[in-house]
Amino acid sequence: MNKERPIIIDIVNENTLDIEKFQNACLRPIIKMQHEFIFGLFQGYLSKRKIDFNTINSSKRRARVKSIFVKDLNFKYLILGVIIGHFSTDEFQIYQNNASEYNKRIVQICIQRIQDTFLK
Repeated sequence: MNKERPIIIDIVNENTLDIEKFQNACLRPIIKMQHEFIFGLFQGYLSKRKIDFNTINSSKRRARVKSIFVKDLNFKYLILGVIIGHFSTDEFQIYQNNASEYNKRIVQICIQRIQDTFLK
C-alpha cells in the first residue's frame, strides 16, 4: 500500500508560531495518514486487555481513551514511534529541538482522533 501524507490547506499562515507550523505541516498530516493504523492498534489494545467499549457510555469512553495514553507508557510510546518513524531527517532535527512539546501534541491529537472515531 502506497501511503502519502495528505495536504491540509489553510492551516498555516504567517502569524502561526514555529511549533504550530510544525504541528500543522508535519504532525497532523502524518497522524491523518496513519489514522486507520493507529485506531487498529488501539482496538487491538482493547481486545488484548478485554476492555469492552460497547458497555461504556460516551463520557467514560473519552476518559478511558485518555487514561490509556497516560497510564500505559508502552502504548503511548508505540504510538509516538508510529508517528516519528515517518519523519524525514530534517523533520526529525526539528522534532529533537522540542521533543517533549511535540510528544504532548502528538498524543493529544491521537487521543482526540480516537475519541472522535469511537463516538461516530
